[in-house]
Amino acid sequence: MTSLLDGLRAAGFRGLRVVGDVHGDARGLEAAIAGAEAAGLFLVQLGDLTDHGPDSPAALRLMFAAMDAGRGLFLLGNHDHKLRRALLGDSVRIEKAGLGRTLEQVAAARDAEALAQRAILEIGRAPAWLGLGRLFCVHAAFHDSMLLRPPPPDAGQRKPDGLVGRAIFGQVTGARGPDGFPIRLTGWVDRIPAGLTVLVGHDNRSRDGRPPVFTGAQGGRAVFLDTGAGKGGALAWQDFPFDRGTLEVAQGHDVEMTG
Repeated sequence: MTSLLDGLRAAGFRGLRVVGDVHGDARGLEAAIAGAEAAGLFLVQLGDLTDHGPDSPAALRLMFAAMDAGRGLFLLGNHDHKLRRALLGDSVRIEKAGLGRTLEQVAAARDAEALAQRAILEIGRAPAWLGLGRLFCVHAAFHDSMLLRPPPPDAGQRKPDGLVGRAIFGQVTGARGPDGFPIRLTGWVDRIPAGLTVLVGHDNRSRDGRPPVFTGAQGGRAVFLDTGAGKGGALAWQDFPFDRGTLEVAQGHDVEMTG
């Protein structure tokens, strides 16, 4: 059976570009996509395309266009999952500066109905996690059980419990910090096997605008690519050329960010 990586190589891609949370930063996403195309890289976005930022409709259009061109995909994030439910008319808690802003932007868009329907479709079938050789991509948190099974094909349409809940919400405590945001744990990093690098978004744990790297008890590593895009920070991404012989993050690789 041909793997995704084999298929991308056969299609002429030179590597991968993995992009963190966008949160409506369409300008940053446009730069990430354009750079990936120029370098011959397939783009994997880690989820949370919308909410908070200046132009969530444009972020959605950019991602869908990359998918239509066969040049990228996005993973299921918690904000994506909630947006789909809201567009379907389900009762959800709406944060004014987050989902509320996205819904207002979509409603005012020239292609509001078509964009909403496309979002419902694509979020409903977005993968909750993705293994790519020695890389593993998931929005919020890893669990070693994810290595043993593919994500449910309807993860975006179902109640996010079990592994899907872990994938899009992380390892939660139920408590909130002084900033009002949920306190999430990173103990799952210790479950990453040696030789595997997990790329996640969801939590902005950066102290200097650069994605931090955590090493777990088994020697596996996690790279946190949410650096605050759409919330005052920059969009971050990491490139992985195929000609390096491995898709493992190596010490010294640069992390590119838009301003």
